[in-house]
Order: sequence, then C-alpha cells, then structure tokens
Amino acid sequence: MSSVELTEYLNTHGQLVQALEGLSDEQLKWKAEPSSWSVTEVLAHLADHSIVVSFRIRDILADTKVQLPAFQQDAWVSGQHSNQGKAADILELFRSLLHYNSLVLGRLSDAEWEKSGINPKGESVRIADIVRGFTAHVQNHLAQIERIKRGAEAGVTTQQAAL
Repeated sequence: MSSVELTEYLNTHGQLVQALEGLSDEQLKWKAEPSSWSVTEVLAHLADHSIVVSFRIRDILADTKVQLPAFQQDAWVSGQHSNQGKAADILELFRSLLHYNSLVLGRLSDAEWEKSGINPKGESVRIADIVRGFTAHVQNHLAQIERIKRGAEAGVTTQQAAL
C-alpha cells in the first residue's frame, strides 16, 4: 500500500468535516422520508463501518481463519438511535479510529499489507483492499451527504413556501 493511499484514508475525516461546514443541527438530522438516512445517520454508519474495518484488519493480522464479520448497517443505525446523536461526537470517534488504525497500519511490513481474510461474500480480501475499499466507501457517502444537503435545502424552501 502506498503512503498516498494511507494519506487518502486519513483525509476522509477532513473531507467529512468540510462537507458539514455551515450545517445546522436541523439540517444534519433532516430526512427526506422516515426510511432514508440523515447526514447524522450517514456519519454514524461511517463510524460503525470504521469499527468493523478495524476489527477485520486486526483479525487478519492475528491470522484468524474465520470469515470476517458482516454487519447490518440499517439495523445498527436505527438500533442505536443514531439520529439523536451529535455529528461532532461521531466525527471525533471517526477521527480517533482513523488515527489509531493509521498507527497500526504504519507498522505493517509489505508482506503484512498483503495478508488476507475471507469477507462476508466468501471472497479473499487483503488488508490493502480493505483500506482502499473503506476510502472509496467514504467517497460514496460524501456524495450521499451532498444529495441529502440539497434535499434539505429544497425541503426547507418548500416548507417556507407553504407558510
């Protein structure tokens, strides 16, 4: 894994912070419909995903040969009442996990980056793939956050027009 890719992994926190700049608590918690996620819930999902990725990396490094765990993202988000949380708290957890994982990842040899485990789909996945995949996953959710922000702006505008 290149240092550029590790830097991109670490930069995901800053990208999230930037995406949230200027948003009110109401905008962070706005949902297009009850079954869709708010920005706060997207952040909670990314923190949850970071916890799972952290476990997967450590499980591979420990040479555990069991299938890496999956998680039910919607159930995790709703089960912990994520929309009642604070975006700042979630972002701090996300930042902390990135930092701690980067310390572990920074100690790995080239051979350790190539170690692999079996993902929930039954496919072999290397630590390098997990880190790249997580970074790409955050990028997808950054785009989702932008869509939610546009919806919130339109929703507020429609609400104001109705008054």
